[in-house]
Order: sequence, then C-alpha cells, then structure tokens
Amino acid sequence: MAVQTPSPPDTGAPLLVDAGQDRPALAASLMVFALFLLGFQDALVKWASSEVSLWQFQFLRSGINMLLLVLLSRFLWGSEGPVPKRFWAVALRSLCLVGAMIFFFGGIPFLSLSEIAAGLYVFPLFVAVLSVIFLGEKVGPRRIVAILAGFTGSLLILKPGTTSFEWVSLMPVIAGLCYAGTVLTTRKLCRQERPATLALGVAIAFLVIGAAGLAAAATFNPQNSFQKWPYITTGWHPLELWVAAIVVACSCLNLTANINLAKAYQNAESSWLAPFDYTYLIFATFWGLVMWGHVPDLLSFGGMALIAASGCYVAWRERQESKFRRANFNRALR
Repeated sequence: MAVQTPSPPDTGAPLLVDAGQDRPALAASLMVFALFLLGFQDALVKWASSEVSLWQFQFLRSGINMLLLVLLSRFLWGSEGPVPKRFWAVALRSLCLVGAMIFFFGGIPFLSLSEIAAGLYVFPLFVAVLSVIFLGEKVGPRRIVAILAGFTGSLLILKPGTTSFEWVSLMPVIAGLCYAGTVLTTRKLCRQERPATLALGVAIAFLVIGAAGLAAAATFNPQNSFQKWPYITTGWHPLELWVAAIVVACSCLNLTANINLAKAYQNAESSWLAPFDYTYLIFATFWGLVMWGHVPDLLSFGGMALIAASGCYVAWRERQESKFRRANFNRALR
C-alpha cells in the first residue's frame, strides 16, 4: 500500500519537488514521453557506437548532465542544488541504474534495438522475484506461471542452442535485473527525493564509472585481447564534431527522460505504470526499423508479446493485491 504524505508546497518547479499523493494520469503521460525520448536516444547511441567507447560516452554524457542540472537548479528552479534526503538510498538507486545502463549500452553495437529492448523488459518479472526475496511478498501460482511465460518469451528472442545465439544477448537481460533494482529502490526508498536529486546521483555515478573505465582501458589496453569488443574495451577516441553533437543531444534527452521517469514512479504505483512501460518496445522497434531496417522475426515478436503479457499480468495482480490490502486496512480502522 502506498504511503500518502502531505503535498509539498508549490515552488514553481514541479520536476524539482518531491511527490505527494499519487497522480496516475500524470505519471503515465510522463512515462510514455520519457520512453519515447529514451528510444530516440538509444538509436543515436547505436549510430555513434563505432566512433566512441562506452566509457567515453558515459563519462562525457554524465558530465554534461551534471552541468545542466547545476545550471537548472541555480537559474531555473531557484535552488542551490538537489541535495539528497537519504544519501545511501540515492546511491543504491544510482548504482542499480548504472549497472542496468552499462549492460544495456554494452550490447548496443551487437544487437538490434528490438532485441535489446526485449531483453531489458523482463525487469517486471525480476521485480516480482526480488519483491519476494527482499520484501517478503508472496507470489501465487498464477504469477509464477506468468513469470515462467515471460522467461519463455526471453528464450524465444535469445534462441539459446541455435547458431544465432551469442552470449552478448544476455547483456540486456542482466540490465533488466539491475533495472528491477532501480524500480524497487525508487518506489520503496526514494519516493520523497526530488527527481533532480535522483538524476544528479545517476550522473555522478556514471561519471565515476566512466572515468574508471577510461583509466582501465588506458592502463591495461584490453582491446589487444578482445578486438571484437572495441566499444567496451577501448578508452578515449578522438571526437568528430557530429559525434560530439550526438553526445550532447543524448545528454539532453537522457536528463529529461530520467527526471520524467523518476517523477512518474513517484506519482503512481509501479503496477499501474507497468503496461505503459512496454511502449518502449514499440519505440525501439520503430527506431530500429527507421534507421537500420531491422525487422524482428516471428519468434522474436512472439517473445515480445509473451514478455509484455506476463509483465502486465504480474503488474495487474500486484495492483489487485494492493487494493485488497488497502481495503482490509480501512476496515481495520473502523
């Protein structure tokens, strides 16, 4: 059951303040808009992945994100800076999201956008599993069937045991596990944090990880041993003007999307938002078709449908159980 708190005072900066009572319609709109932006951003990243390393891209994008956040906080939102209320919670969320994005973007040069999106979007199933492990929630037989269906959908897309399977195909699935941690920490631990604070935490984490990756690439020169993986194993590349422009554009798209996603999860239960979250599969497939002519095969389409259906069912069951618990709580108060 969501804990309702008094709405914060109106500061004239709706994306900076923390959330009060749930506003599901606003949350859904923010999520769909954010996912459209992220789909376009990911297409740009794939386009430029041959000209820049993963660590260089994350280092530059996060640095621009931090600069934009400071400028917005100072001159637009009228705040000295987005200071976290619980540093450890923001740090944990940031690490989960960094893990998700490293595995997600790490697979971009090797997989189509639709394949990457489908792998990532097993995360609602991971949310259900992690809720059992860490929150002590119960999962009934129907939700277990839904989780198994989603897993089957992943197998249809990954096609293990066939000649088309590559181990890199597991990277977006691992990203989905990390993203499930992001969803849980956002809702359970960071509900009262400002979205700008959450975005800044992610930017700092990416800056540190990007710098560490660049330093490791320069020190150990791993590309000599892993020449098939230059996007992951190389460090700093000379930047052409068009690549720099893409990095700046991705920073603006990423920052806007992250703030909107954080605000969405703060304004509605994750079970309500889950069906809208799957619009990213549509956007990723669309951009893959427009920019590279990638069309998923029938098995992949079937896998996507299974993942989406199972994830939506799990979310629906969570919502029904939340209503049931709320009704029992209200009866107990009478």
